[in-house]
Amino acid sequence: MVKRNDNQPPSWTPAEQRGAGTGIWAAPENLLLCAALTMMTLLPLAEALLRKFAPIGISGAAAMIQHLSLVVGMVGGAVAARQNRLLSIAVLDLLPGSTWKIPARVFAAAMGAAMSALLCAAAFDFVTLERQSGKTLAYGVPVWFAQIVMPAGFALIAWRIILHASPSWKWRSAAAALAAAIVWTGAFSGLDPEMLAPFALAALVAAIAAGMPIFAGIGGAALILFWGAGEVVAGIPIEHYRLVTNPTLPTLPLFTLAGYFLAEGGASKRLVRVFHSLVGHFRGGPALITALVCAFFTSFTGASGVTILALGGLLYPVLIEENYSERDALGLLTGAGSLGLLFPPCLPLILYAVIAGISIEKIFLGGLAPGVLLLALTAWWGMRQGPQVPSTRHFSLHEASTAIWAAKWEMLLPIVVLASMFGGFATPVEAAALTALYAFLTQTVLHRELSLHKDIVRVMTEAGLLVGGVLLILGVALGFTNYLIDAQVPSRMVDYVQGAVHSPWVFLLLLNLFLLVVGCLMDIFSAIVVVVPLIVPLGEAFGIDPVHLGIIFLANMELGFLTPPVGMNLFLAAYRFNKPFHEVCRSVLPMLAVFGIGVLLITYVPALTTTIPSWFPDR
Repeated sequence: MVKRNDNQPPSWTPAEQRGAGTGIWAAPENLLLCAALTMMTLLPLAEALLRKFAPIGISGAAAMIQHLSLVVGMVGGAVAARQNRLLSIAVLDLLPGSTWKIPARVFAAAMGAAMSALLCAAAFDFVTLERQSGKTLAYGVPVWFAQIVMPAGFALIAWRIILHASPSWKWRSAAAALAAAIVWTGAFSGLDPEMLAPFALAALVAAIAAGMPIFAGIGGAALILFWGAGEVVAGIPIEHYRLVTNPTLPTLPLFTLAGYFLAEGGASKRLVRVFHSLVGHFRGGPALITALVCAFFTSFTGASGVTILALGGLLYPVLIEENYSERDALGLLTGAGSLGLLFPPCLPLILYAVIAGISIEKIFLGGLAPGVLLLALTAWWGMRQGPQVPSTRHFSLHEASTAIWAAKWEMLLPIVVLASMFGGFATPVEAAALTALYAFLTQTVLHRELSLHKDIVRVMTEAGLLVGGVLLILGVALGFTNYLIDAQVPSRMVDYVQGAVHSPWVFLLLLNLFLLVVGCLMDIFSAIVVVVPLIVPLGEAFGIDPVHLGIIFLANMELGFLTPPVGMNLFLAAYRFNKPFHEVCRSVLPMLAVFGIGVLLITYVPALTTTIPSWFPDR
């Protein structure tokens, strides 16, 4: 999901870009990120083994694991900023003309750096207060030792946003000067905040359109709203810290790490071979292969963009070779990239459970049948678009058995996850750690496709970069949500909707329309943190099952990946397949209709979501 910010002007060569994104800090940052992820993997497993076989445990293990999430989030965010890969929208890049784009990027960089600097100051105040409290993490280590990564990370990100404003130090200096002026205006000018807040928000929207990182846009909105209301901004880093150190959040980086080990190894080729041997002889078999493989990878990487980038080059030629039109192949791959979002252990499922306060196990179970429905609809459409002649291929039992044996370790992975979690052997965090270790061992020891010396640091850094970019957005978005709660927006929405709408079915229809707009304009991670606290009280008021509400939300967000103008899969498919953006948009129109039908079925047939969780009442 962390999209590379391709905002540099044509004169910026790859060598110059690398110069802005590397340096003496690159290797230590990468190693720190890898060390934190390694400790996050080993600590839960050590604690689980000690709990089972010895009457002792690791003192403060849970707190250490939670604060390692904080380290991974901030260091990963700094690495994303170093590589100019913080998630952004950059709508202005789609418009013609080039002379005005450099000043627009400088303005976006100045606003982004200014918001990051203000978040750094707020985080520093928070850490100062925590230091005075004298709290310890474990073994006498003060909590603020881990918390100091917050202001340090925001400061580093602010500096790197300036560096990526332009290859020219003239423009970088202009961005730095403008950022300093913005910080001075907000913190020291003494001007009336209430009067300036609307103008500041308007400037923030313009900067987001020009390419400012999304986390800075959302965090900046929270800063401005608190500032305009005359309230302290310390709540933003507090909420950031509270979310990132949530007891269940370590599952997010651990499952993501497992997905990256699989994606970077040869798992994709083995799985394509398995599905090709099993269903490739059917008419339209390649479409079924595409749907199945994409769903598998997205469920573990948590990011449909990773699936498109990793599998697009492998599956696109297969579809073309089987006489699919370029448009159908492009549309199918772009749509299938998000198919795994409803299958455990996908990242958005975990985040929704954390924010909505429901059981991770329940939402994992609730997503199974709706996920299968969307998978079946996608495969049906893809097979229908295939060549209308019988396949010349024939099923080979020998090839199928050989392919399954070669991919046996990957095919056992879902069983490892579900058995450890639902069999009562492990907590969600321990199951995630076991999954990460299993994926690591299969790709490095059993298949030997990832080298410990050449590949592991790179792969772990990529996983940490993705997690860091996401957690930056989530942390500041929760601060924004905190403002909405302080302003009593959720309660007012409940009162208004209950007064205007009296049928749960009408409410669900309006909710789908609202979420479709949200999916068009927001990325899934910020939408989870900002929108979910608004709709959960509405769902309760209309008697909607909380797991059903969650799956409706996530299914709509899955649809949002394909919806112009900012559907993430559209941008990534255009980048991966070197196609014009408008051509990608046209290619996904049938998939939008297919997903739309699936979302309506998920919405109005609640048994699809609630039946399987009802089989496990103790979960």
